[in-house]
Amino acid sequence: MASIQTITPIQPIVTAAASQTTGNVGAEQSEPSMFTQIMQSMVDNVKQTDAVRNEKYYELVTGQLDNPAEASIAAAQALTATQLLVQMRDRALDAYSELMRISL
Repeated sequence: MASIQTITPIQPIVTAAASQTTGNVGAEQSEPSMFTQIMQSMVDNVKQTDAVRNEKYYELVTGQLDNPAEASIAAAQALTATQLLVQMRDRALDAYSELMRISL
């Protein structure tokens, strides 16, 4: 006779810092999942490229930038990073929707 295995519940995607800010003192501190790490690095990349873009635009407007193409390049990098993040979010939501449609 085959034994029935229980399905492990879906774990929330929460970083250790987020659980500390919510006041969960007794919560387990575990390593973030690979998905969480990837998404966090992508969000950080968007923040970083946007900051560089803002800095280059500021330098361009104040006359401190010698090569105006640097501002265009920084803007293109920030746009590409944002589009990549949005695409990854959309793919993750599509995958989640597919998983929810699976009937057991």
